[in-house]
Amino acid sequence: MLDKLEATIERLRLESLLSGEADANDCFIEIHAGAGGTEAQDWALILQRMYLRWAESHKYKIEWMEEISGEEAGIKSCTFKVMGHQAYGWLKSESGVHRLVRISPFDSNARRHTSFASVWVYPVIDNSIDITVEEKDLRIDTYRASGAGGQHVNKTESAIRITHIPTGIAVQCQNDRSQHRNRAQAYDMLRARLYELELKKREEASQSQNASKSEIGWGHQIR
Repeated sequence: MLDKLEATIERLRLESLLSGEADANDCFIEIHAGAGGTEAQDWALILQRMYLRWAESHKYKIEWMEEISGEEAGIKSCTFKVMGHQAYGWLKSESGVHRLVRISPFDSNARRHTSFASVWVYPVIDNSIDITVEEKDLRIDTYRASGAGGQHVNKTESAIRITHIPTGIAVQCQNDRSQHRNRAQAYDMLRARLYELELKKREEASQSQNASKSEIGWGHQIR
């Protein structure tokens, strides 16, 4: 009984730290293999499995957006949505480049290899958040889906890639057989990426402002 109470208190303490503007939201996770071919693609798949198992253990739901398989093993990239309370708050610190150093299972000489993969986490936003996207700023490409999704999804160019020209941000979705639904989902992903970019700008501005504050004393006066 006491152990359960302590665990509950610790969980509530951690959740109280997730007080950011979008911390309570669902989130998207993008994983991209870095340079290194099969090694990096296998590392990207390992990361994907890690996040999926973490989400499952926390009773979060998963919705797939897209996945591109590697030539021999692993994945080149994938995007999926994690749905659950404070998903973004828990996962946002995972954004960045992840490195793996290991004896390669793909090298017959059993040499050590270093592999890299990037992870990008950004919050899902709803229509209550105003993110204006001009149609003239978008480049929309269609292509034939690959990877997970079954044979039917690959027969037509239903996959969508949307590039926001001013920022260079690109998102893609091939989750559905319908090009229209994939386009709508990709557009939501783009709005989420632009919102996350705005959040980072605010954080950097706040940090810059705080850094300008200095100790009150000799050597810190401005006049």
